[in-house]
Amino acid sequence: MPQWLSDAVFYEIYPQSFNDTNGDGIGDIQGIIEKLDYVKGLGCNAIWLNPVYDSPFMDAGYDVRDYKKVAPRYGTNEDLVRLFDEAHKKGIKILLDLVPGHTSDQHPWFLESKKAKESEYTNRYIFTKSVWDAPPEYRMMCGLCERDGNYMVNYFSSQPALNYGFYEVTHPEWQLPYDHPDALATAEAIKDVMRFWLDKGADGFRVDMADSLVKNDDEKIATAKIWRGVREMLDKDYPEAAMVSEWCNPERAINNAGFHMDFYLDHYGNGYSRLFRYEKDGENKAFFHKNGKGDITAAMDEYVPNFEKTKANGYISFMTNNHDMPRMTHYADKETIRLAFATLFTLPGVPFLYYGDEIGMRYQGDLVSKEGGYSRTGSRTPMQWNSEKNLGFSTADECYLPVDKNADAPTVENQKNDPESIYKVVTDVIALRHNNKDLGNDGDFEVVYAEKEKYPFIYKRGKFVVVVNPSSNDETVPFDFDVASTLYQIGKTEVKDNKVTAYGSSFAIFEVK
Repeated sequence: MPQWLSDAVFYEIYPQSFNDTNGDGIGDIQGIIEKLDYVKGLGCNAIWLNPVYDSPFMDAGYDVRDYKKVAPRYGTNEDLVRLFDEAHKKGIKILLDLVPGHTSDQHPWFLESKKAKESEYTNRYIFTKSVWDAPPEYRMMCGLCERDGNYMVNYFSSQPALNYGFYEVTHPEWQLPYDHPDALATAEAIKDVMRFWLDKGADGFRVDMADSLVKNDDEKIATAKIWRGVREMLDKDYPEAAMVSEWCNPERAINNAGFHMDFYLDHYGNGYSRLFRYEKDGENKAFFHKNGKGDITAAMDEYVPNFEKTKANGYISFMTNNHDMPRMTHYADKETIRLAFATLFTLPGVPFLYYGDEIGMRYQGDLVSKEGGYSRTGSRTPMQWNSEKNLGFSTADECYLPVDKNADAPTVENQKNDPESIYKVVTDVIALRHNNKDLGNDGDFEVVYAEKEKYPFIYKRGKFVVVVNPSSNDETVPFDFDVASTLYQIGKTEVKDNKVTAYGSSFAIFEVK
């Protein structure tokens, strides 16, 4: 296990939207280098960088044309290496975004694979035996190639699925078993990509759609075997390199597949969703909402067993948001978000902060889709730095996406100086996390009070007890701890006569004897 993960706090950077230094309206690697001190100032000591590989950008870079070349709009390979070097000088690690499940249909592998003439790439992608064969249970693109066959895609038509084989072979005339040499060669090709960037200074990878490699693999047995092989490679040759999976099944991802971290993703109706974004019968029933109609047990009944099963082997990663989700400002007010982020950064595991969430950037839901973003586009708008042109993101007359045009648009400049800002809570609580091991990534976690459809939520982290009440109602519950001091507080929380009263919209960290 990489030692640095025990104190890691990540910042996710969407490169095209972070900082533009050459005035073309698109963020670039030099722009990230210029803002490394800002990232460090937040308390973040690691970065997850969304894809910067060469791409036709039909899906914002998740359609890779060349895994070993930086997209010219971001810079060069040398620029990326310089980012690694400059980040390391400041104590910041960099994870690249690995897209192993598919490539662009412009990738050289695919251009060879779709030819009628056989080559070493013929089985690099999943093709049926005949153009007339398009089984309805698979997403197939038909009649687009010289080759007599249709190819499988993972999602968009421009993203042909790489061939790691099938765990259950149902069409033997064209499906390879997962242990076929050509399927194994695909896994080796991805390992080669990983080695290429690790040798240049990358500190690991966030893995896109990590559970999607082997097809007809419902229990993910064969897919986990591939990743276990990758983990063995890392342990042997790159022991300080880390991987975080987009899987949202910690037991499979961490215990079975060998990932160091697994994201707790916002899948509608799951535990994460029930914390922050959940409606039922037309009513908001997220736990973090002032109406007090949420249910913390829906999240804890899911989270706690997973935490207990995986804590010895890796980390569950909570995130404030990511590039695929509406920003929290879309469904919660500033006061509620402050409480939510204070809670998130006092839970165990390795936390991730999405760029702009620390200043309360808004989800711009009315934007026309850009580069395959669709409903996700509104969470990918340019970072808002100051009151200058394009809120400090770029000097261009037209940006990749428009910045928030509201007069009260939050910026780093105006939020840094606001003592009631989300920024203040994020930086304060991350600092407490770094300075108090019990609040950190490896600390213990014990639920003290989490009752169905009741508030507050109380949990213990070593010598600290955290009390959070996002509802607007004052709530009093039993509290059998002797408080030594109050480490941090939002709103008002009182302890008296073996009871704690959490006033509406409050958060407190108590050190107990």
